[in-house]
Amino acid sequence: MHELHLVDDDRNRRKDTLLLVGGVALIAAGAGLILSNRTVRKYIGQAGVRDILHATFPDVERYLRLRAM
Repeated sequence: MHELHLVDDDRNRRKDTLLLVGGVALIAAGAGLILSNRTVRKYIGQAGVRDILHATFPDVERYLRLRAM
C-alpha cells in the first residue's frame, strides 16, 4: 500500500510538471504571435520598453501589497 502511494505521488508530480511546461509553452507561443504583428511592434517601438515598465510598476506594486494582506 505504501508503494502505491509513492507511485501516485510520482504520477502527480509528473502531471504537474507537464502542465507547468505546457503553460509556459502556451505563453511563449502567444507572445510570439502577438509580437509578430506589425502594428504591435510599431506601438512597442514608439512607446519604448522603459516607458512600458514605468507604466506597469504601480500596478505590480499594488498587486504585491494586496497579495501580502
